[in-house]
Amino acid sequence: MAVDRPTSFWLRLLKQRREHMYDETLDLSTPIDWESEEERQAAIAFFNAAFRAEEAGLRQAHEIAAEIAAWDPVLAETLRLYGDEEGWHRELLTQFLAWIGGEVRPMGRVVRTFYGLYGRAKRAETIVLVNLMFETIGATTYRLSLRTAKQHPAIRQMLTILTRDESFHVPLNAHFLRRILAHRPPSWLERLRLQAIYHGLSFAMIAIAAASRETAGRFDRLSFRALARSYTEHLGRLFVNAGHLGFEPSRLLLYLFGLSRADLEGGDDALSAAAAERNADRSQVVVEAL
Repeated sequence: MAVDRPTSFWLRLLKQRREHMYDETLDLSTPIDWESEEERQAAIAFFNAAFRAEEAGLRQAHEIAAEIAAWDPVLAETLRLYGDEEGWHRELLTQFLAWIGGEVRPMGRVVRTFYGLYGRAKRAETIVLVNLMFETIGATTYRLSLRTAKQHPAIRQMLTILTRDESFHVPLNAHFLRRILAHRPPSWLERLRLQAIYHGLSFAMIAIAAASRETAGRFDRLSFRALARSYTEHLGRLFVNAGHLGFEPSRLLLYLFGLSRADLEGGDDALSAAAAERNADRSQVVVEAL
């Protein structure tokens, strides 16, 4: 199990990242030679989905920061800086979408339903649990897409920035969840509610993976099974290696994708301080696909 660091550790990293955040710009000097209009439209759909995730993260992080400031001002400042990073991603994605001839579009039915439910969440522990799971899914999607999507410098740079930062946001949100649960330990009924949200969202991620194949599949070139299995594996590994959080992956989902609990134990620890510091380094703008 990864040893959590104090909030001051995370705040220090976020402040360091912020110093150079706006110095990092996209290199859009080389036009993209799309294989087809369908591939370009799929790229627009892919980066629209990324935009919506960042937009939701920004809004919710700033909202709960105002609430948490009453009992932990340092944690609240850390949340605000995290929300600012999500807002910076939204700015980059807006610029990138315009460059590839796209725009921010209305959400599809499945994604709209999910964000509608997420937007109505009011409890800090619910919001942070959803953020933690969604950051894990985001980092997984972007990392896989670095391998399979069109190998163009601007696309790789955009995907690398998202991969690097979402990977840093995973242990950061795990810290948020630990601190919030420690401040107000949930009752058995509240724990059951969180378990229901966790399992419901685990299955919802599979539905989102299926829905995205029709819109974004021609861009990221990932099959439904490859994407859904990776979601199940990485979410499962996250919570198996953070057993103190109290969430256990669905045996049904593991079975459906040929995984076992033993497959998830050990391996790379996404919640470790070393992983956080590695992914916090903004000087590494372009890296090799993992």
